[in-house]
Amino acid sequence: MNHSLTSIQFIKSSVLLFVILNPFLMTIYLIPIAQKLKPTGFRRVLLHAGIIGSLVFAFFAWTDDLVFTNLLQVNFASFLIFGGAIFVFIGLRFVLTGPETVQQLYGKAEHVLGAIAMPFMIGPGTVSASVLAGARHSPLVAFLAVLLGVTATVVFVLVLSQILDHLRAHREALFQRYVDLVGRMSAIVMGTIAVQMILNGLDLWLGR
Repeated sequence: MNHSLTSIQFIKSSVLLFVILNPFLMTIYLIPIAQKLKPTGFRRVLLHAGIIGSLVFAFFAWTDDLVFTNLLQVNFASFLIFGGAIFVFIGLRFVLTGPETVQQLYGKAEHVLGAIAMPFMIGPGTVSASVLAGARHSPLVAFLAVLLGVTATVVFVLVLSQILDHLRAHREALFQRYVDLVGRMSAIVMGTIAVQMILNGLDLWLGR
């Protein structure tokens, strides 16, 4: 029974990180990079960004909320509430302007490696998911959960990028509709996660 519960928590931790990383949206953002680089170069850069993200997430999973309480001397609840507020803002921008919000908020991905690792991989949502994984599991299990979530994201982005390249070459109108649809749906997912982050922060702050 305990083993089954641990497995479910492990899967939940990985899935949560995967959902917050949002490979659908990340693939759209990385289309200019994929077009600029050769396929092997794009895979290498995305892999390196995944390694950087995994190390950062593993660090927060290992330290739990000690970075916030001991180093920054702030309540982790404050981070959740502020991070959720940022997500709410981004989600609203997506509803109003669609996928153009990506470039408006993050700019052009000129520094390829850094553009993938930050802010699309490393942000308030993914950091909070890593801290949650650290609270749920032992350091080793938390690291494996984080690694699984990032690996699944990288693989998904690579596969979806190839599909979108083919779709754009043959069905431009359908490609544009897909991009707009993903942008709008991302706003719903992002907004839902943002509200939950704020609620979790309030619960933690109130000591529930």
